[in-house]
Amino acid sequence: MIQINIINKGHQPLPAYATPQSAGVDLRANLDADVVLKPMQRHLVPTGLHIALPVGFEAQIRPRSGLALKHGITVLNSPGTVDSDYRGEVMVLLVNLSDTDFVIRDGERIAQMVVARHEQVAFHLVASLDETERGEGGYGHTGVK
Repeated sequence: MIQINIINKGHQPLPAYATPQSAGVDLRANLDADVVLKPMQRHLVPTGLHIALPVGFEAQIRPRSGLALKHGITVLNSPGTVDSDYRGEVMVLLVNLSDTDFVIRDGERIAQMVVARHEQVAFHLVASLDETERGEGGYGHTGVK
């Protein structure tokens, strides 16, 4: 288990795993007042949390499936990335893709955060790439059935 230093400048509890095998922790809105998110409107929601990730790790901010299914609420830049050198507040960019208003209340679970390893790469300029069975087949190249 990786230890992550965290400062909680808000009034919500620290993120925690809902079950022993959960991949992500829920992030909660840290608000002074409700926020009404109108259809197609977006809002940057504060969490009050500041984290220090180890080098080689990122935190991915992802939608909560229940909010997406039941209310059309999702993370606009999904997944959002928190880099290991960022020390500002973890914020969640929510968007309302439904046709009705959605009220974000203080303490509401608005997104999930998954901490993951990553690698940096060095790009090597070449004139051609190796051949594969797929080749340049892109979006939809395998059909719908």
